[in-house]
Amino acid sequence: MSWDQQGARDDFVVPPMPTAPPPAPADPGRALAVALLNLSGLGLGYAVVRRWGLMAACLVATAILLLVALPADPDGVPGTTVVLYLVFLALAAAHGASVGLRTRLALLPSALIAAALAVVLLAVPAGGVVLYDGARDEATEQMLLDRLDRADKLVEQSGKQTFETAEAGYRRALAAYSALGEDHPASRAAQRVPDRLKTFYATVGAPYAQKNYCSAVSPLKYLRTVPRTMDRGKLGDLATWPDDRLATSLYECAAASLGGNDADWTARFGELLSTFPKSAEAAKVEPAVRTAVDKAVKSVSGDDPCAAVQQLNGLDTQVRGLPGEQAGLADALGKDADRASQSARSGAYACGVHQYKHGDFADAVTTMNDFAKNNPHHKNRARAQKIAIAAEVAQTVPAAGKRLPTTASGGSIAVTVKNDSPDDITVLYTGPVTGSFGLKACGSCSTYSLGSTLGIGFKPCNDSGKHYPQRTVRLPVGTTYFVHKSRSGTGKSPASDTAKLSPGYVYTECAYTTSLGY
Repeated sequence: MSWDQQGARDDFVVPPMPTAPPPAPADPGRALAVALLNLSGLGLGYAVVRRWGLMAACLVATAILLLVALPADPDGVPGTTVVLYLVFLALAAAHGASVGLRTRLALLPSALIAAALAVVLLAVPAGGVVLYDGARDEATEQMLLDRLDRADKLVEQSGKQTFETAEAGYRRALAAYSALGEDHPASRAAQRVPDRLKTFYATVGAPYAQKNYCSAVSPLKYLRTVPRTMDRGKLGDLATWPDDRLATSLYECAAASLGGNDADWTARFGELLSTFPKSAEAAKVEPAVRTAVDKAVKSVSGDDPCAAVQQLNGLDTQVRGLPGEQAGLADALGKDADRASQSARSGAYACGVHQYKHGDFADAVTTMNDFAKNNPHHKNRARAQKIAIAAEVAQTVPAAGKRLPTTASGGSIAVTVKNDSPDDITVLYTGPVTGSFGLKACGSCSTYSLGSTLGIGFKPCNDSGKHYPQRTVRLPVGTTYFVHKSRSGTGKSPASDTAKLSPGYVYTECAYTTSLGY
């Protein structure tokens, strides 16, 4: 048999080698397994079908998520990031299912095992979510504890300042405590708020503990407003904690300045009687006022009777302004005010004497005239009138005020006083006796200029052609000081004379007025 080499080359051809394995038959179970594996976020579905680049892309996306999410923050992962990552996982699962439908598994023997492994691996992201939520909760707890700590420090710092300076800080701290209790009631920070509130109250009310009662009033009043901004149930006994302390502070602060120059005591007592009318401290108010009145009454006979009278007048007005009705003290306080008023009117005599002896003649005139007017039946009224006259004389002739006048009257020497003035005048005199009287105007007379009274040969009441209104009084031997002043005529100064009276003589005193304007 012959062999045709050329023919053999034409009849026998070697087929080309395939570039990739033929696609596997479609397997929905395998597609599901790959999709589930990709849902783990690690790209394991791509790993079992040998798509390493896509697996790396999944790992990169998961790494980015972890970088954004960790460390855990109370606000959590931004919603946009979470949505984008879930969309990416969904796409990776869908694409993995498409690839796995006709691609054989490389690392696992069967689709069933791959699916089971995928289900198991889904616990990884689920567990991660649980762990992340726990970490986030702890981060939130730490954040709330930090807020609590900042509020605590704010209270501590405010406690080193005056209340007026620290009040804003206290309010911010209280707002922080309140927010923790209302917004995060189950947090560890909120559980610590009750103890912090005790510290808060003790710090704000520290002046009371230090017995600085006046300084304690404002902070304690502020603490009474706290239940308006915070649930009373959360405050417990603290809601009424300031009440007794404030009542005590109001009383002690007012009592310390009662009767003094500081009139704030009336406001303190008034607030006590209005706010805590049934308290033990309110019941102490009237005895304290009564004691202050007693003390002021005794001071009238002391070294400074005028200050005592001023104090009594102040007590009269201030005590009448106290709201004693609710506390049942209105009648008793009214009696205290009446006694202060009566003692002040009576004590004005001692004040006038004190002013006269110290040369305060203008004040003595006013004081004694008021005393005589307000006490028409007082035993010292007549002498008060004499002292007022002597003090008025002493304003013009200071030597007249060296001796306190008595109620004596009359004498053995006749002194005739004539009015050489166009005005009705008042003649005042003091010396061994003191008195005053009026004289009608001299119709044909005129006011003298001050310069003319200083000239040589000046002789008033010496015109025989004039009829001078006159009056004769009898005075004792000694020096008597005379002042006569116009009852009208602004700008006319009183004229004065000093007469040394001796027995056996008849004296004539001429009263006239001078004008600074001439």
